[in-house]
Parts: sequence; C-alpha cells; structure tokens
Amino acid sequence: MSRLKQRYQKEVKAELQKKFNYTNPMKVPVLRKIVLNMGIAEPSKDKNATQDCVNEMALITGQKPIVTKAKKAIAGFKLREGQPIGIKVTLRGQRMYDFMDRFCNIASPRIRDFRGFPTKCDGRGNYTLGLEDHQVFTELHLDDVKKTQGMHITFVTSAETDDECVELLRLLGLPFKNLPVAAAA
Repeated sequence: MSRLKQRYQKEVKAELQKKFNYTNPMKVPVLRKIVLNMGIAEPSKDKNATQDCVNEMALITGQKPIVTKAKKAIAGFKLREGQPIGIKVTLRGQRMYDFMDRFCNIASPRIRDFRGFPTKCDGRGNYTLGLEDHQVFTELHLDDVKKTQGMHITFVTSAETDDECVELLRLLGLPFKNLPVAAAA
C-alpha cells in the first residue's frame, strides 16, 4: 500500500469526517481517479511526434496512454477525421496514489514561479489544473525531450461540493494558494 493511501485512511479520513460532520463514514470523500490529457500540437508535420508524446506520457504515469483521434474533419484547423489529436491516461488504485504523491512532493515544486494552485473546482467535486510544461516530471530525461508540451490533470473525487474537494486534495498534499484571511472588523 502506498504511503499516501495509508495517510488517507489513518489521518485524512478522520479529519474530513470531523470537519464536515458526516454521520455515515461512507459519505467521506475519496479520490476516485486521476485523468491526464495532453494535446498533440501539429502531429501532421512530424510523424514521430505522436509516438514521442506517447512514450513520454508512459514514462510519467507508468501506464500506456490511449491516442485520441478527431471525430470529424474541420477544414479551418486543417484537421481530418481519424487524425490523432491527443493522448490520455486514466489512473486508478495504486498508480493513482503513487502519481499523486510524486506530483505533489516532487513535480509541483519544480514548476517555474510556483505559488500554489488556484482553489476553483468544477462545482461537482472535481478539480482540473493545467501545466504549461511537462518537463517538471523527473521521470523524463530532458536530453530526449524534443518539444515542450502542456497537459491537463483532472482529480476526480466523490465529494459533492467544491469545499469538500479542495479540503480533501489539500489534506492529501496538493499545494493550493493561500486563501486570503478575512480582516477582523
């Protein structure tokens, strides 16, 4: 069992139950999955760009990604039906907790001018953040990376409100920006 999952079961679960006054322990929010998406910019110019992105995402996550393809052609974007436009990985279980631990403790501090992530969720208890450069992950060999890519990371939780989601992720170690303290009147 990963150390983050042990911490969730021993500390985080009890603290969430105490803070939000859950009567049923099954109502305590839990992290369900982490989805990583990476758009492939200009795949038609370089045929090996798609395979390079797939290999880099596999190194980051420890799991082979799925190549997503265009559903319909859009002439204005020079996009054909069936052309690869992105890759995605869905992490669950042990890999999910291991990735979150590495992301919070190793990759996040390597982000340039990092002051914390914003606390805005989607209203249903899910949190998405965007990275401009995937080279913050230590699993990549920087000499082999040909092009910097951005990616989106979505943390899907069972929380019903944004406050529960933010508190769960904060207790699991995701570094959020300091919230402004209300001035005492």
